[in-house]
Amino acid sequence: MQFGRSYEEFEVGATYKHWPGKTVTEYDDHLFSLLTMNHHPLHIDENYAVETTQFKKNVVVGNYVYSILLGMSVPDVSGKAIANLEVESLRHVAPTFHGDTIYGESTVLDKFESKSKDDRGIVHVETIGYNQHGTVVCIFRRKVMVPKNSYLEARGGEQPGRPVPQPDKNWSGPASPDGGSASD
Repeated sequence: MQFGRSYEEFEVGATYKHWPGKTVTEYDDHLFSLLTMNHHPLHIDENYAVETTQFKKNVVVGNYVYSILLGMSVPDVSGKAIANLEVESLRHVAPTFHGDTIYGESTVLDKFESKSKDDRGIVHVETIGYNQHGTVVCIFRRKVMVPKNSYLEARGGEQPGRPVPQPDKNWSGPASPDGGSASD
C-alpha cells in the first residue's frame, strides 16, 4: 500500500479518493469537543440542540470533520511530506451529524519546485469531504512540501529510517526458501 507520494508522482488534475470512510459516533464528537475545550452546547448538549436549534440535534464540531479529512488524505497526499506549509479557505458548507459517514477526495491543483532546495517541491491540493448521501460538508485547500525522489534515495529509499530486524535468542533470522532459517 502506498503511503504518500514523491513530487514526481503528483500530476496536476489527478484526484485521489481516500478510503475507507469514517462513521462519526456521538462518542467521537463529544470526546473531540471536550479534548479541545469546545464546550459549545450545540455539540455536547442534546437537549439544547433539540430545543433551541434549527437542526433539532447535535452537530458534529467542524474541526473534527476537518481533522478526519486531513487524516484520510495522508496516505494519498502527505504521507511523505517534509512539511505542511499552509491551509487555506477551510469551509464547512453543510452540517455533519452523529451517525454520518464521511468520505473524502483530494485533487491536485498545482505543483512547483522549491526555489531554495532542488530536492523537494510544493503540491497544492483541494480536499472535499462528503457524507453517505454525497452531500459535500467540508472543503479546504492546502500546500504541502514533498520530497523529490533524490531526497528519498539520499535518506534510505521508500521507507527511510526503517530498522532491519536483528537475530537474537527469540528470532534466528529470516527463513530460507527451503523452510529452514538462514543460519541453519
